[in-house]
Amino acid sequence: MDIGIPVERTAGENRVGLTPQAVRLMSQKHRCYVETGAGSRAGFSDRQYQRAGAKMVYSPAEIYGRSDLVFKFSAPTLDELDLLRDGQTIFGFWSMATKPRRMIEVLLEKRITVVAYELIQRDDGMLPVLYPLSEIAGRMAPQIAARWLQTDGGGSGILIGGVPGVPSTEVCILGAGVVGMNAVMSFLGVGARVYCLDHDLERLKHLEDVSQGRVITMMAYDFNIARTLCRSRVLVTAIQDPGKRTPILVTREMVRSMHPHSVILDISIDQGGCVETSRPTTHSDPVFIEEKVIHYCVPNIPSLVARTASHALLNGTWTYGQIIATDGLEAALETNTELQTGIIIRDGRITNENLAAIFPELSP
Repeated sequence: MDIGIPVERTAGENRVGLTPQAVRLMSQKHRCYVETGAGSRAGFSDRQYQRAGAKMVYSPAEIYGRSDLVFKFSAPTLDELDLLRDGQTIFGFWSMATKPRRMIEVLLEKRITVVAYELIQRDDGMLPVLYPLSEIAGRMAPQIAARWLQTDGGGSGILIGGVPGVPSTEVCILGAGVVGMNAVMSFLGVGARVYCLDHDLERLKHLEDVSQGRVITMMAYDFNIARTLCRSRVLVTAIQDPGKRTPILVTREMVRSMHPHSVILDISIDQGGCVETSRPTTHSDPVFIEEKVIHYCVPNIPSLVARTASHALLNGTWTYGQIIATDGLEAALETNTELQTGIIIRDGRITNENLAAIFPELSP
């Protein structure tokens, strides 16, 4: 099979669809084409890809024109849509709930098979590809919050862990899933006082166990959220409903009640965000101020550690990419039920019910 790894053209996307190590494994049985510079922002040189057995190409038109199976991180940009070849299979994080109608129309028209990493699910409910990227996002939350709490970041000049005689910072985390749990443990590690709210009591019990009772847990009722935000200097949202837009849990009034120069990290922004005052930002312009509160709403936080994130992606995706490349799409879908859950568009039809609900007019 002909496999392509293009340069990521989404603003601020530094990761790469396959590492040289993955190409080395793939190129033993398949032809791998890598667009020159594809891995440079993640610290992988063209020379490394060549040594791994890749054939280098020099334009996006060539990489898409040669490839049956494309490995990406982010979804193609609108400019790339015209380059897609009829019948291709494309792996990537698509976040379709926030994509424009035009993208869906082109994917249907060209009969692209769209595999959404974030929706691949095991029988036990685990999302094996999204999991390691969620771990990264959660673990990065304290260092990002600390940066914008600094005086030179516009924050209130607070050290998260405090010092003897000066109390540590209170942090509110909405969601006790993978992102939330990793954020909780990381904030505890730097000395914060942490509140975590979730609708799932079993998750909260598990979090109390793994934190040895160091986290304050509450049910995510609106009055609990409002009460907690009044005293918190940092809010981290970690709510996810795969394939759906995240619900608004934090109202403008709640944001207004926070201390001036506090920090909101709306990590849920890739699915629309769950703070009423949020809007997507980029790594080059990551924050804005609304209701006197700093909002950090970058959708692809793990891209800041592009090399680690690219390796983590390989750990989660290798099984699925290898089975399609080796057995072909039809056979892979027959034998791998996990892979089936990630298919959202195929043969000119929307196959994911959540996406079909968003674009009912495109779903016969």
